[in-house]
Amino acid sequence: MSDKSQRARRVKLPFTGPALSTAVLSLADGFAMRRTITTSRTALLSALGIVIAMAALAAPAAHAADCPGNPDALGTSRTIVVDPKEHRRIGTMQYGETLPLEDHEVVLTFDDGPLPAHTNTILDILAAQCVKATFFMVGRMAKEFPQDVRRVHDAGHTIGTHSENHPFHFGDLPPERMASEIDDGIAHVTAALGDPSLLAPFFRVPGLRRSDAAEANLDQRGIMTWSADFPADDWRHISSGQVVHYALSRLEAKGKGVLLLHDIQARTQAALPVILRELKARGYRIVHVVPATPERPKTVTDPAQWIPHWIHGPNIATKAYPGFRFGAAEMQHSVPRSERSIWLARQPTAIRASMVQLAPSPGELQIGGKPTLADISAASRQRSLARLPGSWPTPPGDRAFRPITGPIKTGSRTAS
Repeated sequence: MSDKSQRARRVKLPFTGPALSTAVLSLADGFAMRRTITTSRTALLSALGIVIAMAALAAPAAHAADCPGNPDALGTSRTIVVDPKEHRRIGTMQYGETLPLEDHEVVLTFDDGPLPAHTNTILDILAAQCVKATFFMVGRMAKEFPQDVRRVHDAGHTIGTHSENHPFHFGDLPPERMASEIDDGIAHVTAALGDPSLLAPFFRVPGLRRSDAAEANLDQRGIMTWSADFPADDWRHISSGQVVHYALSRLEAKGKGVLLLHDIQARTQAALPVILRELKARGYRIVHVVPATPERPKTVTDPAQWIPHWIHGPNIATKAYPGFRFGAAEMQHSVPRSERSIWLARQPTAIRASMVQLAPSPGELQIGGKPTLADISAASRQRSLARLPGSWPTPPGDRAFRPITGPIKTGSRTAS
């Protein structure tokens, strides 16, 4: 074979995997036949630079090709592999660390499912945009709808747990009951999956009612406790448009983070396509999170990457405010009325106006582009675990917040 044909054959080798070094060295050999050693080194470095540039440019194209039928999909930009034993608690709503995200990166999380009426549609919405998320499932829901647990996994999402029965004051449970809630939830989600290795060692405390005892319990099991960086308030009796507003405005305020949503709510189902479309338009990127395994090593990070720019204090978990709810306005409902009135009078007009939204009223949902008034959730009923405590008077001895004991068959965590 002539020298010319040998060079042509070598150049055609793919610039991927083990062939990369062979192709580059072959090019260098060709140059060495006519140039000095110094010149061939220059050519080698140039070839390496070209290959690296080609790989960088090819990555977005390959990513677009991964979403059939939607070249403009939001997609999933990258996957982070985390070691729960190194970072036991994340989410700056309660902790001093969060996931090591870059600016304009978002992690989507969904709680309380699966509930087929909404979870399956949410899965379709995510699939249409090739977006991966993390689902924190209630054990009793997984037992009732095991096929939907498997569908979430088959779609490539990460699955963690959210207790067995979603007890409202999880952090105050007796030790035996707390351990049972954790273990039974894990058992039922695992049974639905059919393989313990498919369940991530991730846990989100129901209602974010953390406690030192709860965290110690999870630490002993090697489970990573997830809070969030901001919610969309989609469990409240608000419109889907307000869910979009809360999600995007709070994300814009921080520039990145873990978003808390619920896949059992009709308002979330209606809001999600808009949220994803706006994330794309505003230049945000979706990040998928998976646990480290012996075959899948953790993503190498620097400790500073886990502390976002808005954290200025020590890395100490804070206890949830009594009657904890998300958003500034709601957090004052459990204090005495006189103190609340003084606090409210000092707030901007927009904050004062938002307080009115807590009153019971039909939810507004966009269906077919038309606003429709409908009571789409049990969130407005006194006997619902999803409603905001303090929004309605609760007589002494009322059992509105007793632990749920039967299958959840509505769009909310409703007591039987």
